[in-house]
Amino acid sequence: MNNRKKAGFLCFIPLLLLGGCFYPNSGAEERQGPDESQIAAVQQAVDQYREDEINLLPIRTPENNPPLYERYVIDFRQLMPRYMQEPPANSFESGGSYQYMIIDPEEEAEVKVIDLRMTREIREFEQRVSAYIAENEFAPIKESVAPGIFEADLEKLEYEERPTVASPYFNTSLPLLINADGEALVDYSIDINRALQVHDASVDEGEDARTVLVEHYPVVPAFSGTYELDENGEPVLTGEEEPGQL
Repeated sequence: MNNRKKAGFLCFIPLLLLGGCFYPNSGAEERQGPDESQIAAVQQAVDQYREDEINLLPIRTPENNPPLYERYVIDFRQLMPRYMQEPPANSFESGGSYQYMIIDPEEEAEVKVIDLRMTREIREFEQRVSAYIAENEFAPIKESVAPGIFEADLEKLEYEERPTVASPYFNTSLPLLINADGEALVDYSIDINRALQVHDASVDEGEDARTVLVEHYPVVPAFSGTYELDENGEPVLTGEEEPGQL
């Protein structure tokens, strides 16, 4: 993730409160998510801004070429007060649990959100890893799971159980992995596989399998690597997203 593209989120985000309603067509196993009406309101404001400003978007200027699903964060200051009176109640800017962002800026410019509730666990995990690196001058790596991505040595980090975060999609827990710099990544393999089954979906050969989550849910799979489906249709982590990829 090159110099921690999510640093702007992790350095100062407190434990945030849950809010919102169920995803559309949700099953018993799907987790509560953001209020779709608030996302729709932001989408309307973004679309009108884009029309008035001749295809410009109300986004922060990306720094250090962050990963795709953390790249185009909405700057609500550009939308207020002409297009919105204030940011949505569930937005980070209003003390909520979600960072609003845009995907596919060249075409649809669709509004999605990053679920910030997982950042507490990510931050705590990275603090342990950083402390270990500071003391030992190398990362507490157990084994490689993909190019540049590793399973952490839990014994060295004094974990009794594998560190996880709550999935923003299902009632599941997602493992945390690390890269060579000791930065955390969320493993979405479980959720990708479940979304493929729940929505009877497919992913084209060579396509990043995270797209199944983006297509069917308002939350993007942030803080993660890239995935492909193997010959058995199972999601496999393929590595970190390179700058400019996707």
